[in-house]
Amino acid sequence: MSKINDWIVKDKLTLLEGWARNGLTDAQIANNIGIAPSTLCDWKKKSSEFSSALKKGKEVVDIEVENALLKRALGYTITISEEKIDRNGVVHNLKKDVHIPADTTAQIFWLKNRKPKDWRDKVQEPKDNDNGVIKDLVEALKNAKKD
Repeated sequence: MSKINDWIVKDKLTLLEGWARNGLTDAQIANNIGIAPSTLCDWKKKSSEFSSALKKGKEVVDIEVENALLKRALGYTITISEEKIDRNGVVHNLKKDVHIPADTTAQIFWLKNRKPKDWRDKVQEPKDNDNGVIKDLVEALKNAKKD
């Protein structure tokens, strides 16, 4: 059975960071170590070095995905290189720019997550923890608009 002290060494911390950067979940990382996910959670609380290695790995890939999503949401242009050989056997290097248009699905996803108050699908009704006072106020406002 693995012990936390076995994992607080440079090589093992680098391995943890790599697993996190590769997108493994905490449950998968725990499985790789040979411990329960709850033990992994305990280890993260016990050791700042252990926890930092996982956070550092996850931050890198999170930033890469954010950048890719933003790029896709806004659209971008790529240059494609191609070699063509003419009838005389001469090689011609051709380059052309190809525009990848903005993706509305990526835009919606970005906005719903970055600006949820403005872009969420469902407007949340206020919770009625005050014995109906909010509901009564809403009804009063509706009736006032009718007048």
